[in-house]
Amino acid sequence: MEPPTETPTTLGEQLLLLSLDDETGTAKESAKVAFAISAASLVELALVGRIDVTDDKVTVVDATPLGDPALDTALADIDGRDKPGRTKDWITRLKADAVAGANRGLIEKGLVREEKKKVLGLFPVRRYPEADGSVEAAVRERLDAVVLRGAAPDERTECLVALLHGAKLHRLAFPDADARKVQAAMKSISQGQWSATAVRHVVRAAEEALAVIIAVSVTTTVVADS
Repeated sequence: MEPPTETPTTLGEQLLLLSLDDETGTAKESAKVAFAISAASLVELALVGRIDVTDDKVTVVDATPLGDPALDTALADIDGRDKPGRTKDWITRLKADAVAGANRGLIEKGLVREEKKKVLGLFPVRRYPEADGSVEAAVRERLDAVVLRGAAPDERTECLVALLHGAKLHRLAFPDADARKVQAAMKSISQGQWSATAVRHVVRAAEEALAVIIAVSVTTTVVADS
């Protein structure tokens, strides 16, 4: 018997699934995950030949819409600028729409359900408990096989590993594994010559930009809490 067909998901949706608590729908590492989801939108556009990065400048090479609302919005935004922007700037700029698009995608695909509540009876919050765990389980199995067992990864899994590594989300994907081994393996995969040139440019630029953004965010949080 063949295994059931997995529901197609974007890299951003996969990152969001990894971050959501299955029971409560609360997001873990939400600030880092939001930036990673935004970076994932750039990687998705590179995978389908819509953008490239040269000297850290994001350029559109094909403005044809994909039919995915979140990615098409990002593509139109990038294409609409007079001058190419830096990867880090686009990750910051696209973040809100990218996260909203990932949330919407998971709901529409029946993988999570949206719950609206009020904290203290006053402040509205939204949570996204799991409705169908099959996709998250498949994503985690692929990550385990590649990172922990050394299996040969496909291109999309390699991209996902690079995004997780750049955003320092190792524990999100592997909460119970040896942290040093996980980081070393993910770093090795991220730095490999595993992708087409254009995709590799975007992934590495996104990974480097994520590292800078996360470092600044952590420093700012520490200073604010001092």
